[in-house]
Amino acid sequence: MEAIFKAPQGKIKKIRGNCITLIGDDIDTDRIIPARFLKCVNFDSLGNSVFEDDRKDLNGKHPFDLKLNKGASILIVNSNFGCGSSREHAPQALLRWGIKAIIGESYAEIFYSNCLAIGIPCFTQDKGIIKKIQEEALKNTLTFEIDIAKTKAFSNRLEVDLLIKESSQNMFLSGDWDATSILLNNNSLIESKINDLPYVKFNTKKL
Repeated sequence: MEAIFKAPQGKIKKIRGNCITLIGDDIDTDRIIPARFLKCVNFDSLGNSVFEDDRKDLNGKHPFDLKLNKGASILIVNSNFGCGSSREHAPQALLRWGIKAIIGESYAEIFYSNCLAIGIPCFTQDKGIIKKIQEEALKNTLTFEIDIAKTKAFSNRLEVDLLIKESSQNMFLSGDWDATSILLNNNSLIESKINDLPYVKFNTKKL
């Protein structure tokens, strides 16, 4: 039975999951989700099409098709990940495949911001440490527990210091990244403000 997708909400302090390694610099958003899938009305089906062309070319040997990586949620990448077009569909596709966090050498700026907006923390480390994580994950299943406050990733085989922008770290810990939840949690303040306006009244009655 296919798992029901549940989007992240509110404060994100810790993330636990298996690692999936994707080796290569400059992996762009066109590879993450090919342009023909951008016609979708919503993002719900994008997880099935993530890396569609790369996966087809590798005929079942792409990391996102390997049995070892089934259910993985922490993506390990190299430099300039998410470059290319600014489409928000790329992080949405990764999220719906099951990715909850990314650890890499560097990211395209807009991709990083799009990940932040939907609750995917993007951590960095230098090339040598990323290579070590990737090698460990390729040997056998590597499970990390990421502590965002401590900026560390723990496993029984490896402990890694992580880097993240302080502003991004604070947004995840406070829940301020999640604009939708902030609005919903402050519904009474919104109603009050609307009712203070002389030209509109907030009507809670159903039509």
